[in-house]
Amino acid sequence: MRNTLIVAAVGLALSYASFSAHADTTDNIFTQGHVDGELRLYNFNRIYSTNSVPDARALSGAILLNAQTGEFGGGFSLGASLVSANAFGMQASTTSKIDTTLMGPGNSVSALSQAYVQYKADNTLVRVGQQYLNTPWMGSSDSRVMPAAYQAAMVDFKPAKGWDLVGLRSFGWKGRTSDSFHFDNLYYPATYRGDSSYGGIGGLPSTARAARGTWAAGALYAAGGFKGQAWYYDFIDFARMGYADGTYTFKTGTGFDPFIAGQYMDETAGSSSILVQNSAKLFGVAGSKVKSRAWGADVGVNIPHGKFEVAYNKIDQQSGAVGDGAIISPYTAAYATDPLYTTSMIRGLVEQGPGHAWKTKLTYNLLNDKLNVMVAYAKYTTALRGDSHDVYVDLTYNLDGVLKGLSLRNRWERSSGGANGLNPGNGSFTYNRVMIAYKF
Repeated sequence: MRNTLIVAAVGLALSYASFSAHADTTDNIFTQGHVDGELRLYNFNRIYSTNSVPDARALSGAILLNAQTGEFGGGFSLGASLVSANAFGMQASTTSKIDTTLMGPGNSVSALSQAYVQYKADNTLVRVGQQYLNTPWMGSSDSRVMPAAYQAAMVDFKPAKGWDLVGLRSFGWKGRTSDSFHFDNLYYPATYRGDSSYGGIGGLPSTARAARGTWAAGALYAAGGFKGQAWYYDFIDFARMGYADGTYTFKTGTGFDPFIAGQYMDETAGSSSILVQNSAKLFGVAGSKVKSRAWGADVGVNIPHGKFEVAYNKIDQQSGAVGDGAIISPYTAAYATDPLYTTSMIRGLVEQGPGHAWKTKLTYNLLNDKLNVMVAYAKYTTALRGDSHDVYVDLTYNLDGVLKGLSLRNRWERSSGGANGLNPGNGSFTYNRVMIAYKF
């Protein structure tokens, strides 16, 4: 039913857009339109220090095509994105040896990830249909060959300089390995009702009722050295979340600009939560409610061609709550794409439950800013998954001198320690990601 309503709404808008187009010159629709895209070739390797779990790898090539018409009808435009990935027949014959988070276990996957109607005028932007979102706890999570997307209606209003007021209602969503939109999220089984959404955190049985999407509203403000945002999310039938963060940068005029940042999150739900009703165990703990509270701080300095920072996060334990107070994050859990300062490439506190974490990171650009070097170290102390630490190295080289838009990136992280299966055999987990991209 919800799919039918979404299709009907977009269909009506498209019909109006088509009618209005006759009032404008057809030439403007196409000549003022825009097409761009990206080619990707990713090779991911998971290497474990135990013999009980086999190493896993995956190689995939992908094309992402984006198209948007010029404006017509006083501010309307249409947009679409097509994504397609292929493993070139190189997937292992055994699923356990495939890194299914890259594109799933199959040899190919394609999807129409965006198909929307947009209206833009003065200080208002309205977009309805399949689209990418960019909010702290609902984003495109674009670290694989294909991004995540949402069936949603979104409004962005700018009432004054520096301000954005955003409201949205999402329905279905498409995970990073899915070929279409479904009414689930990262707490459902990977193949829930025909989906192919690999890489989630799980916890719910296949009999759980479908997800109904999310209501969200946010206020963003930036002026001078300050940048901040506050959001409310109603992950319907899962949890209600309030989140805020802010950063202030002290402009010194010397090239060395210190900054300080803070964030706070509070989340609740009662017995009506699908996680509670299904006695879902997160990190081995079920609960009669959802209750989570987290905060964090980040301090550092922007330096010529780089940045150095030290961050801290803490999630409080909550007796009787699902996951002992774990953050419920339906669209980032196990994706490691949440906004917490201490989240690493492999995982963060969202994937480990209550506890605290430290992280230090240095970013520096070399060779006329063509080579970006990032190194980081994170230490996690948690109640349910033990103590672990992550070492991270990220190298990105911009090959514009060879071909504009071409880049080569290698992300490497090693996680050691932990308990209760955090890393296979409670040993070490090394994740290496080679990523070649060409934007056109």
